[in-house]
Amino acid sequence: MARGRKPRGTVLAQINITPMVDVMLVVLVIFMVTAPLAKQGVDVELPDAEAKALPSDEDKLTVTVDEKGSIYFDEKKVTLELLEEEVKKHPRALREREVYIHADKGLRYDLVIKVMAAVQRAGISRMGLITHPLKD
Repeated sequence: MARGRKPRGTVLAQINITPMVDVMLVVLVIFMVTAPLAKQGVDVELPDAEAKALPSDEDKLTVTVDEKGSIYFDEKKVTLELLEEEVKKHPRALREREVYIHADKGLRYDLVIKVMAAVQRAGISRMGLITHPLKD
């Protein structure tokens, strides 16, 4: 038998990984393009509709928006422009980093989102939306 020649009937034991690398690169590019699009908006932790009511704690720091669009932070009337500054100055807000939003159901959605964005810009990492429990 000559050198460099394979005997007949032997199997080549090499794996061609080029197609797998091509597929992985395409998947990587897809994830790189879609990842920034997936995280937009304001982070809010909302409970499921079937969730039990939380224990009542009357001492929660709240932002209230009434049916006329007036904004109250911790029972003090503020404007949307001043809300961020008021939250930044409040010692409890800085310590707890938690605010609950109590908004009238007839309000426009964009006003509630603007209030949430102002609170988030002030450095609040956790927000909750206060609702009335469903009646059976």
